[in-house]
Amino acid sequence: MRGPRAVAIQVSPAQQDALQRLLRQQTAGQRLVRRASIILALAADPCVEAVARRLGPTRVTVRAWRDRWVEATPALQAAEQDLTPPQFRRLLEHLLADAPRPGKPATFSPEQIVQIVAVACEPPERSGRPIDHWTSRELADEVRKRGIVRAISPRSVGRFLKRGRIAAAPQPLLAQHRPGGPRGLSAAGGHGLRVVRAGGSVGRTGHPPGQHG
Repeated sequence: MRGPRAVAIQVSPAQQDALQRLLRQQTAGQRLVRRASIILALAADPCVEAVARRLGPTRVTVRAWRDRWVEATPALQAAEQDLTPPQFRRLLEHLLADAPRPGKPATFSPEQIVQIVAVACEPPERSGRPIDHWTSRELADEVRKRGIVRAISPRSVGRFLKRGRIAAAPQPLLAQHRPGGPRGLSAAGGHGLRVVRAGGSVGRTGHPPGQHG
């Protein structure tokens, strides 16, 4: 008797390139590397049992990350068109971050996480916001306004964006306003968010301090 049919996952060339870069990234943690490897292996062979046997995790783990990727696929395809390659890799890092423990319901779905991080990579002026850089409060308000989530606190936005290494100015980061100036992008350009840390140092999402894509 045949077992359940393998569920194929979709991994575009851009997504495959981003995942492979994560594998080569010296600062990537072991969990991130293992999960990226699972997705790449499933793209080549959708058989959960074969991937589990080859890479070492349990079939439950492989199936969980397969399902997580499948659920996020529509949002990933949309984000891929709008984000720069470094921003897209940051997004994948967050998607592959620690999942909720078994038995604990997820606060946000994979698709919601992808959409929230994608909004964080947009210039606020695209949403009609008179600021140059996202704050956690403004971003939380925007994703609620767009209907991505029904409820989310600024603290939650700051926490998971910080873990995903996409800075949306959670404390102690400070978002800069430019009173009297145009509502366009700052000198950071359109390649992610420009943030000013307490003390004056500047970072961008495209290349976090100490890390290059």
